[in-house]
Amino acid sequence: MDSQTVLYGVIGDPIRHSKSPIMLNRAFRETGINGAYGAFHVTPDRLGEAIAGIRALGFRGLNVTIPHKIEVMPHLDEIDESARAIGAVNTVVNEGGRLIGFNTDGIGYVRSLKEEAEPELAGKRIVVVGSGGASRGIVWALTRENPGEIVLVNRTAERARELAASFASSPVSALDWDRLREACEDADVVINTTSVGMSPNVDAVPLDPQWLRPGAVASDLIYNPLTTAFLKQAEGRGCRIHGGLGMFVYQGAYAFEYWTGQPAPAEAMRAAVLESFGEPAPSPLTR
Repeated sequence: MDSQTVLYGVIGDPIRHSKSPIMLNRAFRETGINGAYGAFHVTPDRLGEAIAGIRALGFRGLNVTIPHKIEVMPHLDEIDESARAIGAVNTVVNEGGRLIGFNTDGIGYVRSLKEEAEPELAGKRIVVVGSGGASRGIVWALTRENPGEIVLVNRTAERARELAASFASSPVSALDWDRLREACEDADVVINTTSVGMSPNVDAVPLDPQWLRPGAVASDLIYNPLTTAFLKQAEGRGCRIHGGLGMFVYQGAYAFEYWTGQPAPAEAMRAAVLESFGEPAPSPLTR
């Protein structure tokens, strides 16, 4: 770092588990950009101060993770059209002092899901567990794939109903939590968007994997651990599984491109995260 280094970061609560600094700093090295990226623990009561600090320090870019993706929006100067439609922000770009919010979660997730597990989503019945900021972006992107139905299930049923209502012109509906098993039994894809199963609570599962039918896709947004207990048990059930690493890489790649205007080195970013877990980086032909 020197006086010309451009600053970037991620804020969240918790944040210690984040691999974003490893991934984005690799991207800067690969592209020769003089940038530095850090992780910052920001509690909800300090969010406004944190954004003011980012603005004052001249950070070029920021990623936003749980639980700030919705609450950060009033602190920004402008919200991109897609993020406004989603109702959540995960990427902030500082354009000459104006903070602009974007959402790369959904497009990153769907790109990963189609590449790694289910290339054809049209007509599929999809169950989304959780109705927080991440699920909003994912549902928005999924609706653009012409699915047969998207069913939202959340422990607080009202949140699922509110999210479904925001997609009134799309095939999105909500069910009460006690009907989750029923929803999963005939689903083609079941997606966990909650933090249940994230390190260090690696034995927790968001739902009983035995509810899924063999051959269905079990998907989890969590990438730490790379394969959650939910996915391991679903695979034992005969399901195809899809972890959160691809989404994590692609949402970061899209953010990098918003910040720098340069193509993101996505394969190097993926390799950096895998190396941090002690895993070999697969070739593009084998992953």
